[in-house]
Amino acid sequence: MKNNFILITCIFFLAACTSKGISSAETVKQYYTAFDAADFARMLPLVSDSLTIAEGDYATTYSHDSFYEQFKWDSIFQPSYELIDIAEEEGSIIATVASSSVRYEFLKNNPLTCRFSITFSGAKISRIDVLDCPDADWGVWEAERELLVSWVSENHPELDGFIHDLSMQGAINYMKAIELYENRTGEMRKP
Repeated sequence: MKNNFILITCIFFLAACTSKGISSAETVKQYYTAFDAADFARMLPLVSDSLTIAEGDYATTYSHDSFYEQFKWDSIFQPSYELIDIAEEEGSIIATVASSSVRYEFLKNNPLTCRFSITFSGAKISRIDVLDCPDADWGVWEAERELLVSWVSENHPELDGFIHDLSMQGAINYMKAIELYENRTGEMRKP
């Protein structure tokens, strides 16, 4: 009887020790550190097999393969990520992140600081909801984007559609569109 008690106590102790792992906050820190380093291999063990990213009514669920495609698209814009603040709130992690990129620079919203609610399935990130981006100027963002799309449609129709192409080639075309637009000659430039 005494041996069973010791055995059961040891099993519970070992289970408690092995299930500890890292905290949710530490997982989020590691996620953004890996994102900033463009290290998908370090990010992958931190996310569930199914990761949902939502903004407003729009949500996309990614497998590891489709999340990697999104990661590659994003990487073309040479982003950097800085975790500004992190807090636990009602079972989720609220992270404030400042991100900078060539795309945000062109859209005159660089850096773009947003707050995210991050939820977990087990010890892995399973959902990221964009709560708000308090310093964003969406009016300027949309105006710059529409100016670029219109100019490309008129001057470089071979790149037309880049804005909706979320493949790596789409991101390359987006960067090419920005480069061509910024280097245009022979026409009046907007300030």
